[in-house]
Amino acid sequence: MKRIETPRTCLREMHDTDAAFICDLLNQPSFLQYIGDRHVRTPEQAATFIETRYRQSYRDHGYGLYVVEQRDTAVPMGICGFVRRDVLPDADMGFAFLPQFEGWGYAYEAATSALEHARVTLGLTRVLAIAQPDNARSHALLRRLRFDVSGEVLLPGETVTLRLFVRELNAVRRPLSP
Repeated sequence: MKRIETPRTCLREMHDTDAAFICDLLNQPSFLQYIGDRHVRTPEQAATFIETRYRQSYRDHGYGLYVVEQRDTAVPMGICGFVRRDVLPDADMGFAFLPQFEGWGYAYEAATSALEHARVTLGLTRVLAIAQPDNARSHALLRRLRFDVSGEVLLPGETVTLRLFVRELNAVRRPLSP
């Protein structure tokens, strides 16, 4: 994937040089609470995780989760993109940001550009998203991105039933909220 630039962000593929950032992100309290423990505790483990999870997804599916950087400084703020899960019929949008970058609209900006990339470049016509029932911030962002609640799903090996959201990418929809 070539870089996707927005007025304030840049989305790019993840590399092993992102290991320290990914180690930090995956161990944030909000990541552990709402997404789960990936058992990545060191930059070395993060480099392996990047290769076996994120980069493997690019090779297998042509998409994955991307690093979201501040456009002007190249400081990594979070991740955003798509995960292919065997138990879901369509790509699953995911996002996570370091706490100091939450509440500034970066996730909305990055996710909007990722959805356009999915529609135009990847040719996806529908994208799903999953979130824990008590993750109000993710629910609010997904609603703002024009996802609709579609039901619930229990992923294999998990104990918490997740809320399932869907977004038709080619459908005529209400305008994006400001």
